[in-house]
Amino acid sequence: MHNNSTTGPGTLGTEPVVPATRRLSSFACRAGGGPIFSNSGGDGVVATGVSTAETPGDLGYWSLSPSGQLSEHGNSSNFGSENNLPHNSRTIGISSTNNGQGYWLVSANGGASAFGDATFHGSMGGKPLNAPIVGMAATPDGGGYWLVASDGGIFSFGGAAFHGSMGGKPLNKPIVGMAATPSGLGYWLVASDGGIFSFGDAGFFGSAGGTPLNRPAVGMAATPNGRGYWITASDGGIFNYGDANFYGSEGGVVLNKPVVGVASAS
Repeated sequence: MHNNSTTGPGTLGTEPVVPATRRLSSFACRAGGGPIFSNSGGDGVVATGVSTAETPGDLGYWSLSPSGQLSEHGNSSNFGSENNLPHNSRTIGISSTNNGQGYWLVSANGGASAFGDATFHGSMGGKPLNAPIVGMAATPDGGGYWLVASDGGIFSFGGAAFHGSMGGKPLNKPIVGMAATPSGLGYWLVASDGGIFSFGDAGFFGSAGGTPLNRPAVGMAATPNGRGYWITASDGGIFNYGDANFYGSEGGVVLNKPVVGVASAS
């Protein structure tokens, strides 16, 4: 029995079966559109910046280190961060508000913090978890957000409605991230073997589950209209589905460090 994640009916898009050699998480971006990023850390993978969020118009972005150190670039502003967090509370994701004047940070232990004009709606900090948090997504209006754990459990806060989860259900590989639909009435979960699980009004357009991967999937990003998505692997490979076009990838290119996420252009 999965006691710490709410479960409910959802759409199982695939039953992924491909083994993965290493696990990373996906990332988080602007509320209501774009990808969700985070990084589970460990598994021998080192990344200096493990999460990114963009500003409106894609004129700037924030990068977040595992210790909670936030760096701003372009027209983004630093509204605060959490530095020098203990390992079990490492910051793994960031999601910005629609106007770029604030953001949320989430930690592996479920703790969430709000900065700038972002509103705190609750967290799993201090509560028992069956598995660590690996990502988050905000509703389009910033009135709520979801946290996702590596076992597929979903925790909803504020105006973010629960549409189902994989909590308490068998997974071939752990969940590494999530993305919300533009309406905020659904979301996708992505596993490290490229399996996609869709809930609410999130459509299933295909997945890499059952496809041999050279390296594990580490994140996903939805198209602005929510009718497609991209999955990225740690070697830079890109898999596109629905109306998501393929524009190239780093697959087959020698990288100094693994890729840890993907973002869509608005």
